[in-house]
Amino acid sequence: MSDPRSFVTADGRAVRYFDTGGDPAAPVLIWHHGTPQTGAVIAPVAAEAAARGFRVVSAARPGYPGSDALPGRSIADAAADVLAIADALGVERFVTVGASGGGPHALALAALAGERVTATVTLAGLAPFDHSPDWFSGMASPDALRAALAGRDARLAFAETAEFDPESFTSRDYETLNGAWGALGADAGAGAAEGPVGEADDDLAYVAPWGVELRAVRTPVLLIQGGADRVVPAPHAAAMLERLPDAELWIRPREGHVSVLTALGVALDWTLAIRAE
Repeated sequence: MSDPRSFVTADGRAVRYFDTGGDPAAPVLIWHHGTPQTGAVIAPVAAEAAARGFRVVSAARPGYPGSDALPGRSIADAAADVLAIADALGVERFVTVGASGGGPHALALAALAGERVTATVTLAGLAPFDHSPDWFSGMASPDALRAALAGRDARLAFAETAEFDPESFTSRDYETLNGAWGALGADAGAGAAEGPVGEADDDLAYVAPWGVELRAVRTPVLLIQGGADRVVPAPHAAAMLERLPDAELWIRPREGHVSVLTALGVALDWTLAIRAE
């Protein structure tokens, strides 16, 4: 766990970030949060990282608490903020890991940072939008993303009456939220507490060009996907696997969108093995 800090970008925006610090020689994990969250290093992430000696750096994307909004931001824009924070902290080499909506941002950072990234992991990450109805296939509640296709005003208007669909999560998801990943629910609530701008701008970025191409990601990539995921269905991971130059896919057939996060520990083990090669 770490206290929030503020970074000012070259264009004058404030970006809230978190840094668990520690041994300067420790491997660095840059964590990318889901939608909506605060960017804080929540307890399960901190615990899995600490057990493996990682220092964790994470940032709140524009529009979330503590970070100034950037209307029209792309996936690459938000990733560039994180790269600037890494530069300011003197972090030269790192692994980049993202869950759910953080997955695209982890990949974008890998594309932007090149050889500075030793390994990349996405857990239940979205694939680039391809303008096909199939992109939404299998999502229990795709209405927010569909609203984003109509523009920012439409997505913000949708947020005024939107409610969470409990069918989005499986029984294993709820068990996970009531257990090891209980901090996730509270952090999601905090991420949305100051209004819908961060979440809306995330959704707009997911259905727009990322600003980077998957083929530009040269680091080894591990895609971890729950076979029972009702938020980001398994075909998203398969689509990314086909387009990434150096990637492998781990399907966990019984896991949903939240319960797949229990694979974070073995994912971090994988990154350490890649780093040691």
